[in-house]
Amino acid sequence: MRAVVTRVHSASVTIDGSVHGAIDQGFLILLGVTHADTPAQVDKLVDKITGLRVFTDENDKMNLSLEQVGGSLLVISQFTLYGNCKHGRRPDFLAAAKPPIAVPLYELFIEKCKAKGFAVETGVFGADMDVASVNNGPVTMILDTDTL
Repeated sequence: MRAVVTRVHSASVTIDGSVHGAIDQGFLILLGVTHADTPAQVDKLVDKITGLRVFTDENDKMNLSLEQVGGSLLVISQFTLYGNCKHGRRPDFLAAAKPPIAVPLYELFIEKCKAKGFAVETGVFGADMDVASVNNGPVTMILDTDTL
């Protein structure tokens, strides 16, 4: 699994002209799933993201976690994180898992975040979405379960 995690002041996702999900302070997470991903990798990624200490404390040091600042999550499915741009100018997405694999893992990721007590908003898997964010910092991390 891959995730692009951005610390935000606010973020939202709009589908067909209507806001589908929105958060204030927290993380905007773009989540990609590949064929070999498993529920164990979901657990690993959820633990890593929700435990990141990247929010600033009173000394302006990145020392606080999402829980400590009362942050929320906006989780967006993003198959293009597995785009292969090595050949030509048009990427292929062969490494991205098809919906029968990706949807259950995406939904499990969301449920695991909620089970940890976080408010979670989402997009709609496979929908054409407009995602807006007010990045904080900016602080953005790219996490891959192959390297965690």
